[in-house]
Amino acid sequence: MSGYDRRLVEHLMPAVWDGEAAYGIRNPTAPDPDMPKGTVDKKSAGVLFAHLADIRRGWATAPLSLVEKRALFMHFALDWDDRRIAAREAVTDRAVRYRLERGVGKLAAHLNGTDYIDSYDEMEAAA
Repeated sequence: MSGYDRRLVEHLMPAVWDGEAAYGIRNPTAPDPDMPKGTVDKKSAGVLFAHLADIRRGWATAPLSLVEKRALFMHFALDWDDRRIAAREAVTDRAVRYRLERGVGKLAAHLNGTDYIDSYDEMEAAA
């Protein structure tokens, strides 16, 4: 199975709270609908459902702080923009973006079974 990156995690996040959101999520390995039929790689054809199961399990088990969980919930479940979340949390838009970025990064790292590295300084120290 392929690794989880930020784009994929953000794409799957709405399905954590809305089971019907999965019907609107397109399998990233599927060909475009208007393309001629061809061969299908059976090994990667079913990854969407595995991703959906993983994202739900990851949400429940990832080491996210309460502020990161709230920001992710308001952004992906309620579809609030950064300004609205910032007003609700009494922080700046920048703080909201940081919480979202850090939360998605932690979730992706958790799903990949790796440690989350927050900055280049920590990356150098880990090397």
